[in-house]
Parts: sequence; C-alpha cells; structure tokens
Amino acid sequence: MAAHIRLVKRLHFSLLNTKISAFSTSTRRCSGIAYPRPYKEFTSKRVRRTFIDFFKEGYEHKEVPSSPVRPRGDPSLLFVNAGMNQFKPILLGCADPRSEMASYRRVVNSQKCVRAGGKHNDLEDVGRDVYHHTFFEMLGNWSFGDYFKVEACAMAWRLLTEEYCIPAERLYVSYFSGDAASGLPADEETREIWLSMGLRPDHVLPFGMKENFWEMGEMGPCGPCTEIHYDHVGNRNAASLVNADSPDVVEIWNLVFMQHNREGDGRLRSLPQCSVDTGMGLERLVTVLQGKRSNYDTDLFTPLLSAIHQCSKAPVYQGRIGDADVGRVDMAYRVVADHIRTLCVCIADGVYPGMTGAELVLRRILRRAVRFSTEVLQAPEGALASLVPTVAHILGDAYPELQTESERIMDIIHQNEVQFLTSLKQGRRVIDRTLNTIDKHTAVFPASVAWSLHRNLGFPLDLIYLMLEERGKMVDKKEMKVLEDEYEKLRCQSEEEDGDRVDQLDLHSLAELQSQGVPHTDDSLKYSYSLGQDGRYVFPPCRASVLALYSEGSLVSEVGEGQRCGVILDRTKFYAEQGGQAHDQGYFTKDELQDVLFPVECVRVAGGYVVHQITAAETLRTGDQVLLHVDETQRLGCMVKHTATHILNFALRELLGPGVNQRGSHVAANRLRFDFSVKGSLSVSQLQQVQALVQNIIQQNAEVHIEEIPLSRANQIATLRTIDEVYPDPVRVVSVAVPVSDLLNSNTDRRTSVELCCGTHLLRTGEIRDLVIVSERQMVKGISRIVAVTGDEAKAAREMGQAMQEEVESLVARVGVDNALSLPAAQRLSKEVGLLTDAVESTSIPQWQRRELQSHLKALQRSSNTTIRKLEIREATLKANELLEKHSNKAVLVDFVQTDSKSILMKTVNQLSKNTPGSLVMLLSHLQTSEKVLCACQVPKGCTSVSACEWALAVCERFGGNAGGSDVVANGVINTANATDVSEILHWAEKLACGKIKNVDYTC
Repeated sequence: MAAHIRLVKRLHFSLLNTKISAFSTSTRRCSGIAYPRPYKEFTSKRVRRTFIDFFKEGYEHKEVPSSPVRPRGDPSLLFVNAGMNQFKPILLGCADPRSEMASYRRVVNSQKCVRAGGKHNDLEDVGRDVYHHTFFEMLGNWSFGDYFKVEACAMAWRLLTEEYCIPAERLYVSYFSGDAASGLPADEETREIWLSMGLRPDHVLPFGMKENFWEMGEMGPCGPCTEIHYDHVGNRNAASLVNADSPDVVEIWNLVFMQHNREGDGRLRSLPQCSVDTGMGLERLVTVLQGKRSNYDTDLFTPLLSAIHQCSKAPVYQGRIGDADVGRVDMAYRVVADHIRTLCVCIADGVYPGMTGAELVLRRILRRAVRFSTEVLQAPEGALASLVPTVAHILGDAYPELQTESERIMDIIHQNEVQFLTSLKQGRRVIDRTLNTIDKHTAVFPASVAWSLHRNLGFPLDLIYLMLEERGKMVDKKEMKVLEDEYEKLRCQSEEEDGDRVDQLDLHSLAELQSQGVPHTDDSLKYSYSLGQDGRYVFPPCRASVLALYSEGSLVSEVGEGQRCGVILDRTKFYAEQGGQAHDQGYFTKDELQDVLFPVECVRVAGGYVVHQITAAETLRTGDQVLLHVDETQRLGCMVKHTATHILNFALRELLGPGVNQRGSHVAANRLRFDFSVKGSLSVSQLQQVQALVQNIIQQNAEVHIEEIPLSRANQIATLRTIDEVYPDPVRVVSVAVPVSDLLNSNTDRRTSVELCCGTHLLRTGEIRDLVIVSERQMVKGISRIVAVTGDEAKAAREMGQAMQEEVESLVARVGVDNALSLPAAQRLSKEVGLLTDAVESTSIPQWQRRELQSHLKALQRSSNTTIRKLEIREATLKANELLEKHSNKAVLVDFVQTDSKSILMKTVNQLSKNTPGSLVMLLSHLQTSEKVLCACQVPKGCTSVSACEWALAVCERFGGNAGGSDVVANGVINTANATDVSEILHWAEKLACGKIKNVDYTC
C-alpha cells in the first residue's frame, strides 16, 4: 500500500509540479488575511459561479444543471436531498447507454436540495439555530471512473485556499480510520495525500464509519470520505472540536471516494471503477467567505430578512437564539426566510402543497411559515407571497425558473395562506379556550384536542407542539399515538362497514321522526357553489338547526362529550355518500362555542334524512344552532373526479361502441374507479385513444351544464346515459359542453357526455387538468375496472412511466451489447428483468405504457431464460464428459461435481444417463454458502431393483436431509454436519445402490 501511495504521489506531482508550486505560494499569501474580515468580497452569486468555473474551466468538468427537487423516477425519495441523486443511474451502472448521462466523466453543478420528511428531515430544527435549512444548495464535483483521491484532494485544497483564499491554518481534514468489524483498513492513502500537500499532522484527523464512511443506502456504491472542517475562531488548535457538534468548527466539504459496493448480504466488494462524489453546502461556504457566524447573516438571507421586516410589525432581526430570543421573534424570521425559499423552489419544480407524500410535507412547511409570519411577526395576510420576488432576485440567476414562475408561485402560496389563516384563527381559539378550562399548574395539554386540531383543521403536529411549548404546555405523545392508531384503524375499514354503523335509522326511528313532523333534510346547498372572478370555487357558508339526534339505536334530545351519534339538521351543505361519490368531510361549530369542533366522520342518507355521524366534543342538544364547515379541498377533489368519470364514460362508449355500459363506479378525492361491460381487456391502442379523447375534452375547458328537470322529460334525451338505478323526480341532468335545453329541443346533433347524476361536479372541464388511466383489468369475464387519477397525480404517473420506459430501454440496450454472457452474468441479468417487471407491475404509471413495458420485459425474460438454459446445458455437458472419461461404463456412477446450481446438477445427471442408459447415476454438489449438499439421481426407465426417489430419499435421510421425485428422477438436500466429509456420503450411496442391484447382471 505504501509503495502504491508513493507511486501515485510521484506520478501526480510530477505532472502538476508547476501548479502545486503556485498553489503553495498562493496558500501562504492568502493565509495572512485576518479574520473576521471577509477573505475576498464574495457575494453568494460569485461564490457559486467561482466554484463551477473553477472545475469547468480549470479541470474540464461539464456543468450540469440542477435537477428539479422532485426526484426523477425515484420513489424512495420525497425530495432530492443530495447532489448525487440525479447521478444515481451512473453510480448504479444503469444509465441509458444512449443518453448524455452515460458519457459523463467529470461533472460540476449546484444542486437544489430539500431535506424535510423522510430519512433526512431538518424541518423541526429550522429556526432554532442559525444553520439548519429545509432548502439548501449543494455545490459538487464528480468523477465517474476518471480522477480519484489525489486529484480530488488537490483540487479541493486549491479551490479553498487559492480561489477562496481561506487560511490553511483554519482548515482541518478528517479521513477514515478503518473498521475491523467490516474488514476495512484505515484510508492511509488519503492521509498521506493531505500530509504531502503540506497540512500539519495535527490537522489531519482519523474518524470511524459514522463520520468518514459514506453509503448510498443499505446496498450500492460506498466508500471512505474525507471531510474538510473550518474553525471560525482561529489562532488555536481546534482539533478536539472537529466532529464534536461545536458551532465554532463546522464541516464545509465532504469528498467521498466510492470504491466499494455494499452487497445484499452486507459484504463489501470493490467497484469496477472508482468515482468521486463531493458535496459542499453553499450556505455554509458563503457564511465562511463573508466572515459571518450565521448562515442567515449572509446575502442569501439578509435581503429576505429585510423584506420580512418591511412587511411585518416585528423589530429588526438580531440573530438571537434560545432564551435570548424573547418572544421567538428571531426564530420566526429564520423560519419564514427558510420556508419561503423552500416553497418557491418546490412550487417552481411542480411540487404543490397537498395531502400525500412530498406535497403533504410542503403543506406543513407552508402552514408553519404562515403561522410564524402572522402570529409571531404580526405580518398581514399576503405577506408570505409578497416575499417571492425577493427569493427570485436572490436565486434567479442560478435557477431562472424562479423568475418565470413567480406569479404562479405567489398565487399558490397566497391561496394556501388564506385557507390556513382561517383555520389558524380557529385553532388558536381552541387552544386558548382549552387552556382556560384545565388546571393552570398542569403541563399536559389534552391529546384529544390536539388531535382534533391536526385531523380537522389540518395543523401539522410539530406546529401544535410548538404553539403549546410557547405556552409552557406539552401533549402526551403516547396518547397521541393511541389516537393516531385508532384513526388509522377506522380509515382502513371499508365504507360498507362504516355505513352499517351509521345508517341505523330503523323503521321505528324514521316513523317517530315523521310523526313528530321533522322535515326531511334540505341538502340543496351542497350544489351551491360558484366560480369566483379569480377562477377559484367559492363555497358559501351554511347555518343549520339540530332537529334530531340519534344514538345507540334511538332518538335522543341531548348527547354529551365523547358520545358518538348521528345528527339530523334542517339543512346541510354536506354531500352524503351516494351515486358512487364519497361523502364530504369537515366539522360543525356551535353558535355560542365557535372554538369547539364537532368533526363529521361520515354522512349518509336514510329516508330523506341526512345523518351526520359525529363524536360530540361538547354537549349537543336538539335546537342548537350550528355552522357547517366543509373540507373544500376534499370536496373539490371529488368534483374533479366525478366530472372526469362522466367524460371517461363518454369516451369509452364513443370508442368501443354502444355495447359499453356502466356497471359501477366510485369517486373519491384522490382517484376514480369505473366498472363497465366489455368483452375483454382494452388494448394498448384503445387505452391511448380513450385517454386522448378525455384529454381533448379537458383542454377545451368546456362548460358543464347542470339542470334539474322532470324525469319524464330527461328520458326524452336521445343520448342520455343511464344505469340500473332508481332516480329521483325531478332529476339532475349533467351535460358537458351542450346546454340541457338544446338536448331537450333537439337543437344539436353534437355527441357529448350527458347523464343523470346527483353528484357534485365542476363547472368547467379545464379544472381536471389531466387524466391518466393507471389500471385496467377484467374483474370477471365481461366486466372491466378502470382506475384513473387526475391533476398532479396524473402528471406524476406520466413522469414515473417515462422513468420506467427509460429503465427498460436501458436494459434492452445492455442485452443487445452483451452477446457473449457468462452464466453468472446471464443469471444477474435475469434477476434484473424480474425486479424491473415487479416494479412496472406495482408502480402507478399509465396502463397502456405498463402493458407495453410488460410485453418488452416478458420477451426479455424469455430470451434470458433461453440463454441461461443453453449455458447450463453447455456446462452440464462438459461436466458429464469429464465424468464419463473418469468412470467409463460403471453400472453405478456416484460422484461429486463443483456447482452451486441445482439446475446444472440435474442436467449433468441427465446427460450422463443419456450416454450410459443402463447405469444408475447419482451426483452430489456442495453449496458454498452453507453446510448443505445437493443430491440428484436418475435410474433407467423400468428399473425394478431401485427407484430414483427411493435411492435419493435413503441417502438424504441417512445424513439428516430430505428428497423427493419420481421412479426415474429425484433430487434432495443433505446436511453435511451429519457426515465426516462428502466422500462418506458418496461411499454410502454407491454401496446402497450396488446392494440393491446385486442380483442383477451389473458390475459395480
């Protein structure tokens, strides 16, 4: 190893002798600059550009743009959280050989990263200190099979000390000290490289696996790393503070030397080519170069902090933390500044606040920012969105999409801000009222109230905890976990089970309601919504009276806190589940207790009465006045899916003919399901045509006409679509693009979607945005089921489909290149095909694309299996010929062969039996990874002295194993722990067979 290091160093430094000399002079010159004066006048833009130009112009690196923060076809990540994410195909060896990426050797870029949610989650730490962020930029340079340790260290040192003029004495480097348990030696090569470059020995420090061995995941490329740390204080020896969580000594750059691969069994194997992956946080580097101690004091944040101050009533930001930050004002500044950057970058890259996955995380970030902005900084509504142009100004040069998408970003942030501010005010009143009712000396806040805030008002749990922490209170986390588990249990129960519990208005109760003159519920307000001038849907408020309460099988006049009951109102805006559409979600509030929420868990119709299932949060009586709050996001999601279902129904009939009839459907906020009659599954072409027709109607942004008319008149519409259902009279007619009056008067011959429907619908089709069929299969013969998604989910499905397409094409290309595969290589390729087949089957992608990919993969699997079979036969033939030369024409042929493959062992036995048709053949092979021995045997057909199964079973059971098979062919497994060695098994097996055939004319 030492000789190798000396050789590498000699070769490297002989080539770069002049540069190293200049590097040393420059290092000495820059080391004399005194802290805290900035080393140069470095703006953040100049720091970023200097890094990229240093590698691009000085060392022939290709500048690659940052990938979006939404991972490209990587379901293991919520967000891109490191610079290497977009290069994983190269590191994993699966880059498309026809792509530009496959040609990358030296690369440099600045990558947008988000660490919030998942394994890397800094969200709850943001604001508490001066260096955590949810969004940050990762400066990085990469070598893919090009340069390695010497060059990487030399370039990094030159950049820091020459270009950025950081004093060398302020820098400390760490290297991997080795790990005996993993069989990894210390990375002495890296240590020697640093020392040879002039670093003092007490500035080159060893650390273990946790600090200095980087791994992509449980499997994949990995290797030792060397980190460069910076001492903010200087004029001292700070070695003891490296990796000690000291704010004075911070890591600024990590150089990873990927030279191993972590196998599935945990073993490490050397990579066929070594790579370098480096990452340096721009925010920390700028802090160093601008002579600051806080990231928030750099020009990446100061314009934002100034803009926040101008639009709020808070005092100027002073950078305080902990107890010194009275009122958490400075924490709020940091939270808002960090979160608005994250929101801008994510929305520009197509990640919007939502209800699942990355979108849910972004929703939490937005709501956390809104709360700190309005409550702590006392900024007015709209202040958060007003910060977007400042973010675009700071980051727009590097990421121009922030400038081009500014208006859309502002609109989305403002829309979500307004929605949450209403909930925030309500939530604050709930907390204040609860605190006034509990013992002032208790530190525990009721978990049930906290859960209600989370479940019904959409409060992130960490935000609830923070709001309570400010009031000196906390929630019992164990109680919260119980409530969360209960909710999940209820959520997972089928709608049918839920309905059985809710729809319990029995005949006696219904009769009692009617005898008391309780009118049927007026639910017409569920259709009372409109499009505002800004294009958003407006749902007007609804006030109602409690007419009846139904609990435990009977009507009651009052229910207490915690009691489950059904509520019947005189009027409601809640949509009850019917017509295949899921019920609305939301809550009630009482007039006199606006801060007490009555969550609506389910809504059903029984005998003309709409029953709202609730668990009372406070005493509720008949006659009480309540205000109804519908979850508008969930309602709009159902409206989108319901209108899309009608269009899909029309498209199927148009393309497949009048034989297509609806057989069922279900519409929820996140997806739609549609069952229909058809002879067989749709072809790829048919799926594409259906989607294309639906998309055409969506893009037309056609008006959706809805009119309530007598059922008899509705039945006169020629193109009306109906299903086997009892319709009300009058009935609602839903027509896309054509007014119902035109249909009734036969004033048009235009074919369109027209159905009788009680559901809630969009007013224009454009709101659907996109539709993708992600599943289509025959439930029973003649009935198919389609599952489709819309909007952002549809976009994500298309992107994932494209990613899968590229993976399959890459695999096909590799198969075409590798014409002369070895058996292990062919088996690995077959496994890859199998894994990719599973991924294509389980991932949400366009169904037509799934079918195409499955067809390609099936052909690949057949080809792979054929190749493996041919290679196994070839290997088995070679082994059989060797054994024939060894044993000639023996009547009982028992021997040992070297193979881990049961298939090869069986084929070898078969080849021997073909060449010696009268012989009894048994072969054994030792499994290298265990103490097991494979056994395979074959006897002549019609042999009466012994059967193959009997022979194999006797041998295997004798040595603690088992076997099975037929009279002619059998196989089994033997445990070698029960034998001295394999020769003992061979001897016993041969002796047994010879004994069985001793009365036959055989020669053993």
